[in-house]
Amino acid sequence: MLVVVSGLPGTGKTALAAALATRLVAVHLSVDPIEDALLGAGLPRSWETGVAAYEAARVIAALNLARGRPVVVDAVNDSEPARDTWRRAAEDSGARLSFVLLTLDDETEHRRRLESRVRDLTRVPEPSWQDVRARAASYAPWPDGTCLRVSADRPVDELVDEVVSRLTAG
Repeated sequence: MLVVVSGLPGTGKTALAAALATRLVAVHLSVDPIEDALLGAGLPRSWETGVAAYEAARVIAALNLARGRPVVVDAVNDSEPARDTWRRAAEDSGARLSFVLLTLDDETEHRRRLESRVRDLTRVPEPSWQDVRARAASYAPWPDGTCLRVSADRPVDELVDEVVSRLTAG
């Protein structure tokens, strides 16, 4: 099983993905630390380096899936090419794929979370609220039925309960 937690920066993707991975006894992969490592290795900050981070995560996901380990990924996934990364990983390993779209409609809370988060990344800069709004404007829509839409307006444990319940029901 491959579960990909998607959504804008600051919605709580990493918190949900980590808790979900713990519940499912799954491998948790986050694209941002991989991109941070690539930048640390001397690659330039660019669109291509971001794509390389997705591809590195895809390979690690596929290797674990092929060994029968469930994987939970967190990444923004704001375009169909990004989403195709995970479709390929699932197809290559024969794993079931589920996308979870984490949303947070309360802009005040979303901005608070974004501006108060502390991550252990040294080279991937934190986006500004203006960056997140711009990314939201260009975020490719998800066709109906292609993802589980979950509102991040509750505690993480409740979100995990909902996602697990919806994954096992479908």
